Amino acid sequence: MQSVQPLNGSNGVVLVRAPDVIRHLPMKDCIAAMEQAFRTLEAGRAVQPVRQVIRIPAGTGALYSMPAFLAGTHEGRLAVKLVTVYPGNAGRGIETHQGVIALFDASDGRVLAMIEAASVTAIRTAAVSALATRLLALPDASELAILGSGVQAGSHLAAMIEVRRIRRVRVWSRSAGRAAAFAAAASARHEVEVEGVDTPERALANAQIVCTVTASATPITRSDWIEPGTHINAVGASTAAAREIDTATVARARIVVDSRDAALVEAGDILIPMDEGTIGRDTPLTELCDVVAGSAAPRTSASDVTLFESLGLAVEDVAAAHTLYERALAAGIDRVDFG
Repeated sequence: MQSVQPLNGSNGVVLVRAPDVIRHLPMKDCIAAMEQAFRTLEAGRAVQPVRQVIRIPAGTGALYSMPAFLAGTHEGRLAVKLVTVYPGNAGRGIETHQGVIALFDASDGRVLAMIEAASVTAIRTAAVSALATRLLALPDASELAILGSGVQAGSHLAAMIEVRRIRRVRVWSRSAGRAAAFAAAASARHEVEVEGVDTPERALANAQIVCTVTASATPITRSDWIEPGTHINAVGASTAAAREIDTATVARARIVVDSRDAALVEAGDILIPMDEGTIGRDTPLTELCDVVAGSAAPRTSASDVTLFESLGLAVEDVAAAHTLYERALAAGIDRVDFG
């Protein structure tokens, strides 16, 4: 792309496309960036409102707005992610998540970068799950179950390999063909045994780490399929009316959330058991930032079932966007002028 000369003293805006995101945001480095973001959040040096959602009246999709400020680097960074979620796109061969992250310099408000958001979301979501897994899963956990076979299934497998010595993976999907295809491709890419299975129960058998990354609105787990000591990353459900995890599992789990405020608004995995009266509104919800900082214990015993409820935070996008911006500059990615 031809560079455009910046005007009015601006240094120009870096445009980071999806291939550049994948190239310049490797999983290991993103996990480190997420850890630092949660430390900054715990220290009270971040600002992020609960995300705003506009749902399309026809029920076909929604627009999410996620602004945040993250202190620490230079004068700090501001960013906002605007992302649409259209589940029906999957049947049309279009990505279900579309969006952009705008990164700003907090010292003077300059626009620094415009970044393709879906690729960032795929990587940083899995990186946060990996951070939670590193802190909450048993140290010798090596059996992984993935429920789902989409983009997040692939990124979560890559992330789990970074934090545990994964020996075997079982993958379930509502489409047996997609599960088999995922297993074959993942086995070749990661040189780990990945098996597609036909039921969630088979996937969860003997699993020590579980990642649920589906679009299901109803539970795909059962408590009697979950072994003591298992760590679960619940990722797919992000509305108050949808859940992947059954009530009995939630009731027995030590629950860790990325944001308590967001969980009490959006996390159907938690809110539905509360509405049923199985768990109380005062059920302890430990925030991940407190576990990262060491002010909250990750588990009380080796038999604890730990559940990380992931909704996604704007500070994660700010941290990922800043990392990408710095690396884009170093790589000489072209800049354009908006003036």
